[in-house]
Amino acid sequence: MNFKKCICIIMLLVFVFLFTSNVYAADPTLVNKLNTILKKIKGYLEKLATPAAGVAIAAGVMIRKFSFGNEEKMILGKKVIINAIVGYGIILSLDLIIKFVEALI
Repeated sequence: MNFKKCICIIMLLVFVFLFTSNVYAADPTLVNKLNTILKKIKGYLEKLATPAAGVAIAAGVMIRKFSFGNEEKMILGKKVIINAIVGYGIILSLDLIIKFVEALI
């Protein structure tokens, strides 16, 4: 999925939570279930993202190492490393995202 689609989906979810938060604010069990689900998803993503980011960074380094002067492969390796770091940073910032969603609810 490209970056623009991800941003559109995130914005759509934020607006859905923003406009439906007043409807469900009176039901604390729903809020507690949603908080529990979000925390479980965060835990799974962190457990999965750490080794995945390590493998992606290692793959990017290996691509650059074995490019043998090929400029396209050097650029590809650099993109892989940068995207792995950015993706892992987003996963690590899930605490802030979850707190934002909880504030909306």
